[in-house]
Amino acid sequence: MNTSQSEALFARAKQSIPGGVNSPVRAFRGVGGTPRFIARGEGSHLFDVDGNEYIEYVGSWGPLILGHRPKPVIDAIAAVLELGTSFGAPTARELELAELIIDAVPSVEMVRLVNSGTEACMSAIRLARGFTGRDLTVKFEGCYHGHVDSLLVKAGSGVATLSLPDTVGVPAAFSETTIALPYNDLDQVEEAFRAQGDRIASIIVEPVVGNMGCVPPEPGFLQGLRRVTEQYGALLIFDEVMTGFRLSRGGAQQLYGVSPDLTTLGKIVGAGLPLAAYGGRADIMSKVAPAGPVYQAGTLSGNPLAVSAGIAMLTYLEKHPEVYDRLEKSSAELAACVPAGACVNRVGSMMTYFFQDGSAHGRHVRNYEDAKRSNTAVFSRFFHHMLERGVYLPPSQFEAAFVSAAHTPQDLAYTAQVIREFAANP
Repeated sequence: MNTSQSEALFARAKQSIPGGVNSPVRAFRGVGGTPRFIARGEGSHLFDVDGNEYIEYVGSWGPLILGHRPKPVIDAIAAVLELGTSFGAPTARELELAELIIDAVPSVEMVRLVNSGTEACMSAIRLARGFTGRDLTVKFEGCYHGHVDSLLVKAGSGVATLSLPDTVGVPAAFSETTIALPYNDLDQVEEAFRAQGDRIASIIVEPVVGNMGCVPPEPGFLQGLRRVTEQYGALLIFDEVMTGFRLSRGGAQQLYGVSPDLTTLGKIVGAGLPLAAYGGRADIMSKVAPAGPVYQAGTLSGNPLAVSAGIAMLTYLEKHPEVYDRLEKSSAELAACVPAGACVNRVGSMMTYFFQDGSAHGRHVRNYEDAKRSNTAVFSRFFHHMLERGVYLPPSQFEAAFVSAAHTPQDLAYTAQVIREFAANP
């Protein structure tokens, strides 16, 4: 496979961009080799600058549930380009998107639009502190809620991929406001609340983790978090930046029947454009400025391009609920083909192949400690085996892969064939 143009661009990029990329995992540090510079996408396929074509399961890290360049989204963006890109003033489209979110997500009564998942999570944490008058936040090891100072403690995603310390540049005082606990361990949550429950403002959790790879909640875990937070007067925040509109139209909270106090959304809500949101109970959201004293603002929040793309995406998903049945069928088919030496975690159209050695082989990963036992060298060989044969997976053992509605039976059959080739010669 010729990658000469990608190699030249990467060498050039490293002279002007830290590490040559604008988000760390893109650099292929977790798997080695040269990142592919992408020229365009179409449906379930990517095309790089050297003319190589890939069936891809990254989907811009989750937003592209309909694949690349879906017509409703492209048409919506084209239409709004005739009117303007940003006004810094209210538009009817912002209200329309807010109403679509409120209609879809069970727990959301009011919503504020922002520009990124990091911004949404940062704002939700600040709001929880302002609402409760408490300072501490409980998070879970391996869950990534954006690069917010206080939430980088034992974070997943690129922090895990690059094996970085999670406190460089973060004042100790910020880290001390966060209690990091093992995911899926309700006993430790209860112990933390018994010790400091009157100081804990909130629990923030990925209801299905995607940032240490796909790790589902064990039965009763999310329900237990709801019970504990209600008992101690803390807020429960679901980080559905990845799972929102992905696992169902109402996200993981609809799938598992658990109602959080606040929800953060991103990725699919903007259809691949920079847009995110946080929302929840009206009495809590009414504390956000200018209605209340908790300040949060953004010059480009609710910009017409991103909002129009989001409206088109959410409207399509509302009118075509069969998308979720198709995603479930396709994802189950793909997950049934297990690489040699791996186990597969999957919830809906999110999945990860974890390469686990020895006694861990064949068992499902349930927390960050399990995930860290993965054999990243074998994963790297698997990743490059797939890539060289035209299948583009997330370049990290600690990231979820995504199936889109654009993946065809032919795409899935070819992907399974390439996986079987690896199984025969790992």
